[in-house]
Amino acid sequence: MEEREWDAVVVGGGVAGLSAAQMLGRARRRTLVIDAGAPRNRFAAHMHGVLGHDGVDPRELLARGREEVAAYGVAVEPGTVVSIDDLGDSVRITRAGGVVDIARAVVLAAGVVDELPEIAGLADRWGRDVLHCPYCHGYEVAGSRIAVLATSPASVHQIELARGWSDTVTAFTARAEPLDADVCVRLAARGIRVVSTPVVALDVADDRLVAVVTADGVRHDVDALFTAPTPRLALEYAGVLSLTRVDGPGSPLAVDASGATSHPRVWAAGNLVAPFGNVPLAMGSGSMAGAGANAGLAADDAARAVGALRAERNAR
Repeated sequence: MEEREWDAVVVGGGVAGLSAAQMLGRARRRTLVIDAGAPRNRFAAHMHGVLGHDGVDPRELLARGREEVAAYGVAVEPGTVVSIDDLGDSVRITRAGGVVDIARAVVLAAGVVDELPEIAGLADRWGRDVLHCPYCHGYEVAGSRIAVLATSPASVHQIELARGWSDTVTAFTARAEPLDADVCVRLAARGIRVVSTPVVALDVADDRLVAVVTADGVRHDVDALFTAPTPRLALEYAGVLSLTRVDGPGSPLAVDASGATSHPRVWAAGNLVAPFGNVPLAMGSGSMAGAGANAGLAADDAARAVGALRAERNAR
């Protein structure tokens, strides 16, 4: 199979990947985006907190992005990357099905998987009335009966945030117990109801969440449930590159301000570097990674030109 050559390949066609591709396209780099078609926010019908795009369907934003990058000559193709190999002066990107592309730079912007609590009915409501971010969804459920399902002690932050959108908040804390005494005082002072019995199921009626069921059989009436998934970076496709990670949820990739990773030809953006970042943060990091990759290519252009000039002189 023919191996095509590119200046840059972007793995991931979400907002981070397309933002990187836009910068590379504007820099007149031959750029390919490989898109598996499964953006992380695909379960949500609307985006919020995205200036100029508030309430827009995330799929519409991606469609606009694909049109914009195409105008700069960027190719967007479907596919799932299965491996990236270091060739020294380039990298080889192989997709499921065997398609192979060679690039001097690669931007990683795909591979985050949200692992949800294993509770009956929860995954089916994800992005609808089981929600992850009060900033993204809190306004739409303000004043209703809000619940928060803790997944770790760090969920206390989410519980306290939720109180800003409703006077009626229930915190299911089994996975965060034992709570510190000062936390209990703070929650009580804010009128937050604490339930320490484990949650076992969700009750749905007429395609709407109506209650949370705990292990003691009690039904707790709720209208919306917030919970924080555990992010996992599915980066097996880049495993041979041995990219440096940092401590924190999901062990995100370590990058500098330009998105450069520990590999000289690899940049990263979006939730691979900030697992809890929202759409604007993903856009910003994608833009920086695209510019960073272009800067790396410019340095590579200069080094190759110097090498060619020296070779020409030596041949005289």
